Amino acid sequence: MRFVPTFLRRLSTPQHFFHDTQFWAVVLCALGLLGLCVGSVWGLCFVPPERYQGDSFRILFVHAPSAHIAQMIYLAIAVAGFVQLVWKLKLADTFIRAAAPIGCTLTLFALISGMLWGMPTWGTAWVWDARTTSMLVLFFLYFGLIVIRQVFTNPERAAKAISVIAIVGAINIPIIKFSVEWFKTLHQPASLAIGKPSAIATVFLIPLLINFVAISVFSAGVILASMRSYVLIDAVRTTWVREQLNKNKRR
Repeated sequence: MRFVPTFLRRLSTPQHFFHDTQFWAVVLCALGLLGLCVGSVWGLCFVPPERYQGDSFRILFVHAPSAHIAQMIYLAIAVAGFVQLVWKLKLADTFIRAAAPIGCTLTLFALISGMLWGMPTWGTAWVWDARTTSMLVLFFLYFGLIVIRQVFTNPERAAKAISVIAIVGAINIPIIKFSVEWFKTLHQPASLAIGKPSAIATVFLIPLLINFVAISVFSAGVILASMRSYVLIDAVRTTWVREQLNKNKRR
């Protein structure tokens, strides 16, 4: 732990984490909501129809960011699970506890929006291809992380079981990523890739990137806010929480 930067050691303590993240939770949520409004209105109302898919293409601006950020959150959960198992860091488990419902919601939204997009584009809302099936697996993984915490009566055992499942389940992320290349699927290949030119015209790319950033920032803000509430609940009988409550009452 001596090699860990000072600010990370400070954030690893519940009291400092609760106080130091209040500003960022509010700012990230506000900026994320603002960016999401701008990107969504821009993409859904002001860009021209796509040449082949027409107006149904507009669902891309919320579908793609939701799907990708749901995967990013799961990878973060897997890392937190590893940290929790190795260093027994309580806040790592708190992060999993707060992030799992957000990732689950984004995954469900990605599945539903994908179905709505698929009906006019491919003539069907669902096919059991690799991409949609692996995304459904991701939803069940998230759901499992949430349910397991309710099943175990021992919080430490629950944290350990959840961490193991999160780490093992991370194998599903590259399957989702490369499913359109490894398997036959109706889903179109990735339009954005590092080191390759974009397959999306600039007029579509700008609002799409705005929503990518906005949903990422908003998700981070919600996760921070949720973590703060769990930290407060878990430490409700400690001195610093009583002092915080008394301070709030005096206000």
